[in-house]
Amino acid sequence: MALYRLDASIRTEGSHSRALADIVEEEWNVGRPDDTVIRRHVGIDPVPATAWAAAATARQDPDGERTLAQLEAIALAAHEADQLLSAEAALFAVPLYNFGVSQHVKAWVDLVITDPRMAGPEPATAGTPAVLAVVRGGAYGPGTPREGWDHATGWMQRILAQVWQFDLEVVEEEFTLVGVNPALDEFKELAVELRAKAEQNARARGQSLASRTTAAA
Repeated sequence: MALYRLDASIRTEGSHSRALADIVEEEWNVGRPDDTVIRRHVGIDPVPATAWAAAATARQDPDGERTLAQLEAIALAAHEADQLLSAEAALFAVPLYNFGVSQHVKAWVDLVITDPRMAGPEPATAGTPAVLAVVRGGAYGPGTPREGWDHATGWMQRILAQVWQFDLEVVEEEFTLVGVNPALDEFKELAVELRAKAEQNARARGQSLASRTTAAA
C-alpha cells in the first residue's frame, strides 16, 4: 500500500506546511511502516500552465484531430491521476499564498480533473482517506481584521471532500509569519501555542489516516 503526498510550498527549507505534513507522515509510518510514500512537489515542479487548457479542449476533439500539445496534456493528466490513484491514502500540504490557493495546486487540480476517472458523480478517489494540512502566515479567524480573507481552505475542502469525495480530515496552523514579519512580533507567544496545537493535531490526523486506511483495507 502507499501514501500519496502532495506539497505545494515553493520552499524546500523552512516550510511550515511541509513541517506539518512531515508530522502526519511520521505518524502514518508508525502505523504502516511497510508502506511507501509517493511524493509530488508541485511547488517546485509545477505542471505546465498551458496543460489544463490543452487537456480540456482535447476532450472535445476527435482522436485523429488532436494536436501534439493536446495529446501530451492528456498523457500528463493521466500520469498525475495514476500517481494519485495508485495510493490508498493521500496527504496534501498547502500554504495560503496571497489570500488564495497556490497557483501550483490550482493548475494541478485543473489538469487532474480532466481525467475521466476524476470527474463525474463518483470519482475514483471516493472514500479514500486523506488529510489536508493548511498553514497561514497571519490570523484569519472570527473577529480578526482579516476574517474571511482566506479564500483557499474552503476551496480545497470543496475540491477534495465534495468534488473528489475524499474521506477528508484537516489540520491547520496560523501565524506562521511570526518571527519573520516584524509587524507580528506581539503575537510570538500566541504563535508558539498555535504551533504546538497544530503539531498535536497533525499527530492525531496522521494516526487517524493510518487507522482509517487499515480499516478500509
